[in-house]
Amino acid sequence: MHFELSPDQTAFQDTARKFAENHLAPNAKQWDEEAIFPKDAFIEAGKLGFMAMYVPEEYFGIGLSRLDACLIMEQLATGCTTTAAFISIHNMAFKMLSTYGQESLINDWAEPLASGEKLASYCLTEPGAGSDAASLTTSAVKDGDDYIISGSKVFISGAGSTDLLITMVRTGEQGASGVSCIAIPADSEGISYGKKEDKLGWNAQPTRQINFDQVRVPQSHRLAEEGQGFKLAMEGLDGGRINIAACSTGTAISALSAATNYAKEREQFGQSLAQFQSTQNKLADMLTDLTAAKQMIRLAAYKLDQKDSERTTYCAMAKRFATDVCFTLCDEALQIHGGYGYIKEYPLERHFRDCRVHRILEGTNEIMRVIIARKLLNDPNLALVQM
Repeated sequence: MHFELSPDQTAFQDTARKFAENHLAPNAKQWDEEAIFPKDAFIEAGKLGFMAMYVPEEYFGIGLSRLDACLIMEQLATGCTTTAAFISIHNMAFKMLSTYGQESLINDWAEPLASGEKLASYCLTEPGAGSDAASLTTSAVKDGDDYIISGSKVFISGAGSTDLLITMVRTGEQGASGVSCIAIPADSEGISYGKKEDKLGWNAQPTRQINFDQVRVPQSHRLAEEGQGFKLAMEGLDGGRINIAACSTGTAISALSAATNYAKEREQFGQSLAQFQSTQNKLADMLTDLTAAKQMIRLAAYKLDQKDSERTTYCAMAKRFATDVCFTLCDEALQIHGGYGYIKEYPLERHFRDCRVHRILEGTNEIMRVIIARKLLNDPNLALVQM
């Protein structure tokens, strides 16, 4: 198996790393402390194609593979986890629009979304439908050439500050087969937004409830056919899961780098922390887990690019493993810093806070285990299949 990156992939990494160093890392602390949604940074990211990574070139994207995109996401997260995560969400929503939207709808939105001048949110979760997404109740009822939409969505990243809402709604019977997907302009009459949630982490992007009260949207804004919305939502989440896993590895890279440097500089009992075998063991385990997580993500991205029949399982495994071990890594990096890791002068506490939610969103890690276990129980030979 070939593990080396191509020259193009190395170039993507280098470009993303420089962007993270120059535009994200110097501002991440302020964005977190002041809860600033950095719209200017998204415009700068758009100039590099990062707001339309796997959107076709005819729609102003750069048409990268999911593997290429994961490499970029990882580097972006080394600068600011929260900003990188929103870039992932925007890309997921934009990809759904560019793949399943009508040509006129795509033409209206593609250029401003690709440039970062306008932003998109992904709207699935509801007050009564989290992990059980197929039970959502937000309704879309036909009225002439329009849909009338009523209901609520919660925990929506960017809500109140984005321009287009890629929204899963119920147009038919109960269950997954009755769900459709509609692109709703965020300033449509009848939309209201709840308070900005006061969160543990991800403070540099707003999270709000969205309420739809008889919102009228043309039927031409539906993505794909009626009843295909749940399929679109899950398809989007496959890519979202490996992207958020890559955000975890990117954050872990920064945490491990900081811990390594601190261990070499900090002296206790007449020697540096790095000279203690317990510290060396901790650093060795951290690097090993980080490397394993990166390889799982790249395997899952390859499976997704190849449209492998088991791609959803691999994406779930990569997301579960990477987000768990990288959160632990951030915790261990904070521990190496001792009391300094706990204060906001150092970035470790922010890495710890921002990484924690990755084990919840894009499907909780408990749901990832359900996906993986069901597949294994249906196919006991899955573990024997060559990678």
